[in-house]
Amino acid sequence: MAEPTILPRSKHVLSRREIDPDALKVLYRLHRHGFSAYLVGGSVRDLLLRRRPKDFDIGTSAHPYQVKRLFRNCWVIGRRFRLAHVRFGTKTIEVATFRRKLPAGTEGEPPLGVSSAQAGEPSPPVARPTGRPQDLASGIVRRDNTFGTPEEDAFRRDFTVNGLFYDIATFSIIDYVGGLGDLATRVVRSIGDPDERFQEDPVRMLRAVVLASRLDFTLDSAIPEAIRRHAPLIAQSAPARLLDEYYKILRSGAAQISFARLADSGLLDHITPDLLTGDHARLARALEALDTYRARFAQAPETLTNAILMGTLLVPLGLFGLRGPSQDDVEAPVTRTLGLLPVSRRDLERLVQVLGLQPRLLQTDRPVRAQRGLLQRGALRDALTWLELHGNQPDAVAYWHDLLVERGQARPAAGNGTEDPTWRARRRRRRRRGGRRSRPGDARN
Repeated sequence: MAEPTILPRSKHVLSRREIDPDALKVLYRLHRHGFSAYLVGGSVRDLLLRRRPKDFDIGTSAHPYQVKRLFRNCWVIGRRFRLAHVRFGTKTIEVATFRRKLPAGTEGEPPLGVSSAQAGEPSPPVARPTGRPQDLASGIVRRDNTFGTPEEDAFRRDFTVNGLFYDIATFSIIDYVGGLGDLATRVVRSIGDPDERFQEDPVRMLRAVVLASRLDFTLDSAIPEAIRRHAPLIAQSAPARLLDEYYKILRSGAAQISFARLADSGLLDHITPDLLTGDHARLARALEALDTYRARFAQAPETLTNAILMGTLLVPLGLFGLRGPSQDDVEAPVTRTLGLLPVSRRDLERLVQVLGLQPRLLQTDRPVRAQRGLLQRGALRDALTWLELHGNQPDAVAYWHDLLVERGQARPAAGNGTEDPTWRARRRRRRRRGGRRSRPGDARN
């Protein structure tokens, strides 16, 4: 077993004050009950870089149903690998048992150290190799459901900067994979042979490029070479998973540089070749506008819906357009897919509504009755977001936003120009249908 590099609290900048309070609750409770409990993955990386993490994930020696027994607000999910989700309102803290890497075709070995019965969980069905010829030939791992040690868990992760652990027991950083050195030199390096790791999970190729783009890191020289050799494998990934990765890119604040580097790497040729054949300058401007909007917020705002994000790709490509001043004049989408990516019918329909409202939003001198009707449109908020992103009409955006605030339908602006998060919308009480119901004991005529 390799000796890890351990950085004591006095030698690093990560503070518990910067960790989500609910994540701390989970870490402390696991520790109090005798389990190892680490903050893991991208959250440790981002905190060491003094960035705000998107999620706070936890790794532990506790098995999923042991975690469930400690938290009433816990649900066990997953088929490929069981995870515990501890929910605090709308927030979810993901807790994963340490696991180990399995060679392709050997999935389904029993958990290390303790059986399912001893861990207090139902016995899972034995996972067997899928038998798909392409999987056996390429080495893609479809199941990965075997528990392991912290060291084994670190070595099964994708990149060294994502393999760092924060130990709540000692407040130290634990590094089995050399991630601290790569963090200092700003390098994205694969854990293990990139050829093997990319064959196991081709989506790692996309993530490597995006991670380097988002953090302004450089790629280790072995990664671009491995991507060139294995880029066609990305087409074997689940389309829904690739679509989710695209939405993450579009919400990251580094969409323009990420898609430019994905094009240079050759990956876009196998996922969305349409992005390479359209108006490159127009698409770049749309992505730059999206990144500028995203930079105003600490986290991706709810206003960046999937319809807005997909429209940012589709409209510059000419797959959507306006022929006239009404929603009926929006051209029908050419396709419901973008390369390999399946686009939701609901998102396409919302995008049609959003584009159809754009000319109306520019007509701020319309009669009051017409404006009131527009305020009731379900797609109005998405339409205003689109206008703010791509319409270059700040006066019109300010007019409609002020009108919404005046009517109590939008949050007033905070000091930085964003919406005040402490504001709550006024809710109108619904009137009961059928009149007031009689209660027991009411006098009857």
